[in-house]
Amino acid sequence: MWLNNILETIGNTPLIKLNKITKDLPCTVLAKVEYFNPGNSIKDRMALKMVEEAEKSGKLKPGGTIIEGTSGNTGMGLALAGCVKGYKCIFVTTDKQSKEKADILKAVGAEVIVCPTNVEPEDPGSYYSVAARLAKEIPNSFHMNQYDNPANSLAHYETTGPEIWEQTEGKITHLVIATGTGGTITGTAKYLKEKNPAVKIWAVDVYGSLLKKFHDTGEIDMNEVHPYITEGIGEDFVPANYDMSLIDKFELVNDKDGAVMARRISKEEGIFVGYSSGSALQAIMQLKNEFKKDDIVVVVFCDHGSRYVAKIYNDQWMMERGFLDVKTFKDLVSGRGAKPLVTIDPKQTVAEVIELMKKYDIENVPVMNACQTDNGLGEGIIGSLSESGLFKKILSNPEIKDQQVQSVMEKAYPVVPFDTPVERLSNLISKETGAVLSKDDSGNYHIVTKYDIIQSLAK
Repeated sequence: MWLNNILETIGNTPLIKLNKITKDLPCTVLAKVEYFNPGNSIKDRMALKMVEEAEKSGKLKPGGTIIEGTSGNTGMGLALAGCVKGYKCIFVTTDKQSKEKADILKAVGAEVIVCPTNVEPEDPGSYYSVAARLAKEIPNSFHMNQYDNPANSLAHYETTGPEIWEQTEGKITHLVIATGTGGTITGTAKYLKEKNPAVKIWAVDVYGSLLKKFHDTGEIDMNEVHPYITEGIGEDFVPANYDMSLIDKFELVNDKDGAVMARRISKEEGIFVGYSSGSALQAIMQLKNEFKKDDIVVVVFCDHGSRYVAKIYNDQWMMERGFLDVKTFKDLVSGRGAKPLVTIDPKQTVAEVIELMKKYDIENVPVMNACQTDNGLGEGIIGSLSESGLFKKILSNPEIKDQQVQSVMEKAYPVVPFDTPVERLSNLISKETGAVLSKDDSGNYHIVTKYDIIQSLAK
């Protein structure tokens, strides 16, 4: 039987057991994988509910404009509703969010306005303030305001909570959610605690957010607030959707650990998740000593990894922030000291090269050509010689020992940036290409061979 529109596919997402990352935990960890929603995130649930409630109240009229401040996922859910129901959408986001999120919103017909991240919520330039202002200026528009809109938590009370209860057959002992607006955790927790008050509700916050401090002390401490990189969770104010009495514990996870864990989930469990999902599972790993053998822990994976391919799934982005501990070309040569690279001139003889290889116990030598230029002495890599290549040539023609290198040299070694990861270097080195070159910041060349890579991986 067919569905009438895409909105009817929202909800009833799978609960999937995690097996590898959590194998040493005494409990069972089940992931509520919300990227199976049509907009690839849990926000589809509350977005549709907010639209439906606004329609019922008459605040959103036919042909109207939906306005919202969003990190991306709520906007996607609202945009889908707008497509089906005939509303225009204008979304205000921050420059912290991934470019993919804004591009996806535009792809489904929304207008996207980007505002600065590091301003106070009350600042006229904040994305909260801009969204509120637009709703006043644009006729026949409605500001959804997911932070204070009760339909946000109501959606999860009516759908997410019941689904988890039924899927675990009422055996859930812990719910773990990386939280931002408060709607998901409050609505789901309210339902589950009505079913079983003993269910533990654990919220995951990020360093730089004030939510944990407020939960623990009741104090709004702006000294806790500072910029952070994690997307979709944490706040610099307390949204009205929170009912802190339903939350038993807040756990802090830093930017790096959340990003690294998201990559592990994708690689080891085959579940391609977003940033906040990594933070949520990292919190469970940090709290592993608090679980018992028969515990059933449900962690919510809020969105899909495709939102973050230019960020946490980009090695360069991760390395620039110190999040990815990978070895690079620079690491492989850093322990050699100031030894100069052994090179040969194209006019040297093969016999001279053989002696050079013996003297320095090397198998790969770049051929460098010195030439006069307008700027003085310039160097050019024009070829290479390898021990294996020379061996084959001498076997077939012993007389080549007296020939010049330029007549028998092999192709030049690839030249790569000094911070190239070892994984990339290993792809460049082959049977025909025995080494890779790079220049350091002083302009000096260095060489890495397959043996350097093997030794580094063995450590």
